[in-house]
Amino acid sequence: MPTTNGAEALALAALAATLTDERRARRFLDLTGLESDELRDRAVAGDRTLLAATLAFLENHEPDLVAVAKAIETTPAALVAARAELEA
Repeated sequence: MPTTNGAEALALAALAATLTDERRARRFLDLTGLESDELRDRAVAGDRTLLAATLAFLENHEPDLVAVAKAIETTPAALVAARAELEA
């Protein structure tokens, strides 16, 4: 189980990987209703709600969850555990 700091770091890495894929980034922004400035401000502030929502977004589409986990050299299970930790 990730620690809180570890969960935040993992979620930030997942957010960055999500935003590097144009299709995935557009879908994330469309589904969350966030604008890029708000997203940046909340990410820099380490907004746990945003970080958990990022991981939940990935969980809801397994191909993205697997792709992002691979991109940041972790497992899908670690991302799921990080989301649970952030929501606790």
